[in-house]
Amino acid sequence: MSAGQTGYAYADGALPIECGQTISQPYMVGRMTELLELKGTERVLEIGTGSGYQAAILALLTATVFTIERQASLLPEAEKRIGRLGLTNLTYRVGDGTLGWPEEAPFDAIMVTAGAPQVPPALREQLAPGGRLVAPVGPPSDQTLVLVRRGAEERFEEREVLKCRFVKLIGAAGWPEK
Repeated sequence: MSAGQTGYAYADGALPIECGQTISQPYMVGRMTELLELKGTERVLEIGTGSGYQAAILALLTATVFTIERQASLLPEAEKRIGRLGLTNLTYRVGDGTLGWPEEAPFDAIMVTAGAPQVPPALREQLAPGGRLVAPVGPPSDQTLVLVRRGAEERFEEREVLKCRFVKLIGAAGWPEK
C-alpha cells in the first residue's frame, strides 16, 4: 500500500499494488483462508504472492508455505515485508503459478489468488488426497470462488462458494498475457 492509500487501511475492498495487481479485500482473504480448513500442520501452496499479505496470514496458520509470483519485481518487497514479521516458514519462487510447484508436491492446501478460466489441471494434480484448493474461476468480470476437495481414487469434489472478481491469472493454464 502506498502512502497515498493509508486512508483505506481499514476498508473492506481490494486496493491496487504495483504491476497492475491488487491486494484482496480483507473479507476475501479471510473467507479463502477459512475454506482451506487449516489445522497448523499443512504444506500450503499459494499462487500469486503479490504484496505478501495472504502469504503472511497462511504462514501464521500452518507449518509450511510455498508461494509463487509471476511478477519478479513484486517478490523482493513481499519477502522483506514478511521477513520483518519474523516469519521463516515460507519458500518463494518466481514463475508460472498455473503450473504449480511439482517438485514440492503434494500440498495439503492450495490457494489461488487470481482469477482463472478454470482450475489449472496441474494444481489439481498437486493436491494431496484429502487436500483442499480454493480458486476464483470464470470470465474476468463474472468469477465464482470454488472449493475443490481431493478424495480417494483421484476423485475431485467441486463446490461453488460465492461470486467474486480477481485480477487475471496469467500463465500456461490461465489467461494469455496481453
